[in-house]
Amino acid sequence: MQRAPNTSQLESFAPYRRRLLAWAKKAGRALPWRRTRDPYAVLVSEIMLQQTTVATVQPRYEAWLRRFPTIETLARAPENDVLHAWQGLGYYNRARNLHRCAQVVITELGGKIPPDLASLRQLPGLGRYTAAAVAVFAFGQSLPLVEANTARVLARLQDLQEPIDAGAGHEKLWDLSARLVPRREARAFQNAMMDLGALVCTARNPKCEVCPVRSFCRATTPEELPRKRRRAPQVRSTERHELVFHGDAVVLARSTLRWRGLWMLPRSTARAEILHREIFPFTHHQITLEVVRGKKRAIKADELIFARKDLAQIPMPSPHRRALDALLA
Repeated sequence: MQRAPNTSQLESFAPYRRRLLAWAKKAGRALPWRRTRDPYAVLVSEIMLQQTTVATVQPRYEAWLRRFPTIETLARAPENDVLHAWQGLGYYNRARNLHRCAQVVITELGGKIPPDLASLRQLPGLGRYTAAAVAVFAFGQSLPLVEANTARVLARLQDLQEPIDAGAGHEKLWDLSARLVPRREARAFQNAMMDLGALVCTARNPKCEVCPVRSFCRATTPEELPRKRRRAPQVRSTERHELVFHGDAVVLARSTLRWRGLWMLPRSTARAEILHREIFPFTHHQITLEVVRGKKRAIKADELIFARKDLAQIPMPSPHRRALDALLA
């Protein structure tokens, strides 16, 4: 929506912090990972939340901690169990990185996740944001954080016209976050920033009229921010797989590429009856999955036969599990 130009400047950060924290005490989200300072539980939540919505993560986070309650139990678990527990979250490299991270902590760091940012950055799968988030939310350190929600808030606060996914614009966000974060209450402050972006300063139709820090915002057209570089066109492709029975059992193949370590329906080039078709997104691709009727044949080196009763315990990509569930129903 169009707004009158606001000349307020973030010259004094204390009033901004006070107003934001007061709002968050009343309106902030009660998320399960906010009830703990256990570094392992915080790490799990942050890895899960990479490129995944809060609504998707919440039930799986709690199920994960029931299955792997400590970093030791995760480190000792077979990769097959880890991948199975990760189903529904996608981007399975995150699960592998979390698993490797747990193993490094147990074998090389005495079982303790390090509190300092430099050491956290050395762990598998922990980039700039995730390492800082663990330091803030588990160890109470005063550090800047820039993720999807806070990036939107920060860009609008300073009316940033540069793309936030390019070098200069991205660094300006981190610089403002560093200047805004208080020495004390950094944990509460960063949670409040995320809540502001998720609940008020939303990507579409920002609720500026109820924003608790509206007077500090420089954006004249907040709905147009943040700016990003033009995306490459989405690549569309079709992947054909087959449903092959051996008696009442099903043949599955071990993936070595996109879903490395997971079991999926075997690939096929046959022009046969299509039993199932669905479209799903994957990074910059739109993939059409087609499942055709396969014929009984010899089992290949990367395949195994699974009884129907065992399929629920097999780690499978979500599109392939949906297809198999539909076909076996």
